[in-house]
Amino acid sequence: FTMYTQPLSSLIKTLKHSYHFFADDSQLYDSTVPADTPSLACEMSSSIASVADWMHENKLKMNDEKTEVIAIGTRTKLAQTPLLSMTISGHEIELSHSVRNLGAYLDETLSMDTQINILCRALNFHLRRIGKIRQYLSAQSANTLAVSFILSRLDFCNSLLSGLPDAKLSRLQRIQNNAARVVLRQPRRASATSALRTLHWLPVKARIDYKLACLTFHCLHSDSCPSYLSELISPYKPTRTLRSQDASLLTVPRYSLKTSGKRAFSVTAPTLWNSLPSSLRHTDTFPTFKKNLKTYLFCMYLTAD
Repeated sequence: FTMYTQPLSSLIKTLKHSYHFFADDSQLYDSTVPADTPSLACEMSSSIASVADWMHENKLKMNDEKTEVIAIGTRTKLAQTPLLSMTISGHEIELSHSVRNLGAYLDETLSMDTQINILCRALNFHLRRIGKIRQYLSAQSANTLAVSFILSRLDFCNSLLSGLPDAKLSRLQRIQNNAARVVLRQPRRASATSALRTLHWLPVKARIDYKLACLTFHCLHSDSCPSYLSELISPYKPTRTLRSQDASLLTVPRYSLKTSGKRAFSVTAPTLWNSLPSSLRHTDTFPTFKKNLKTYLFCMYLTAD
């Protein structure tokens, strides 16, 4: 299928829009100022029509019913945007407040509220099911279920949560704390830090840092890392000879908005990487880096009560 649809990328490149391909899903995106949003919508509608024509010529059909449109920006910019819908293949599609992208939900202000709400519902559901049968399980079996149904979902796309306020992450942390108590069969008022330390579980914020640091390592040392990520970071090169030139640091670019610019991968990844110990930044192999990184985060986040 990928080979069959490969010419589609060449067509989209001529349309001068950015794009991503995922298996049988294609995404177009572009940026503009709020006042020019309607003209951009017309251009993208025309581009999508060209894509639909190409698909028709090659015995394929674009699924109009699953096509979604979202405008992303600050609340102020969105309020200035006159666009309410787009016409695609003769169908008028209203703008969505949130869209699902590879299992993660992105909302129009990138607040990640939708993602956290849906994630909390799923985690609480599985936690209740594990709690009902906990008395029939061994400690090892309960831990396996919690890792499979709770921690795996906490880790999925969790780098998108980097930089969020603690008030939002605390909702996920409470669920992880309750999961640890269920596994250890401890009362609700038992120390969460002690339970996490016993199970050797990193807390939510540390798990986010762990994922982000691993992605950064791959961008710096792996040729298989996607170019759209590796191109966002660059080594720090001082203008004159300094001791920091051999410290394996990354350049932290300027940003304009704390709610989105500060949370961008191009900012959070270098900031986190530069905060790691020098011994970690100079590690050459990924297995060693993962092991030492987890030890470092474990000691930093799970200190004594």
